[in-house]
Amino acid sequence: MTVYTTIDSPLGELLMTGDEDPAASSGTTVTSLSMPGQRNAPTIGPQWRADRAALAEAAEQVKAYFAGALTNFDLPYTVGGSDFQRRVWQALETIPHGTTTTYGKIAEHIGAPRSAVRSVGTAIGANPLLILRPCHRVIGANGSLTGYAGGLDRKETLLVHEGALPARLG
Repeated sequence: MTVYTTIDSPLGELLMTGDEDPAASSGTTVTSLSMPGQRNAPTIGPQWRADRAALAEAAEQVKAYFAGALTNFDLPYTVGGSDFQRRVWQALETIPHGTTTTYGKIAEHIGAPRSAVRSVGTAIGANPLLILRPCHRVIGANGSLTGYAGGLDRKETLLVHEGALPARLG
């Protein structure tokens, strides 16, 4: 059974989904965290059940992140994806809060050739756990903000929030 809740955030109302899982400490594994207008974001299905309590621990961690009180998430979540995607997503989880890396460095980290940079970008774009699995910390080789399913303005907001970018003046 898919459960869901929404979370107010500086980026708009986030949609968090989960699957009931008796093995998880909270009884639920997080399956996605998405933003309004996000490319390929899930939409609430007819069989889904609103259940704020089932996702309360995860929602509290997201709120603590935005309050500046949390820099690393400790949540049970569904891994999903292809083998290549999982390798890329695991690499994302090693990027420290407040820092950035490049698509090329991610390719290098997983042992893929430089020619795999586009594939790395595609795998990052398929990340269903925005913010939780920090794909916003990956930038272009020239330091530019590129590719974010939630929009580049939100990517910038997250990086400024984490101190990886200076706040814009004016």
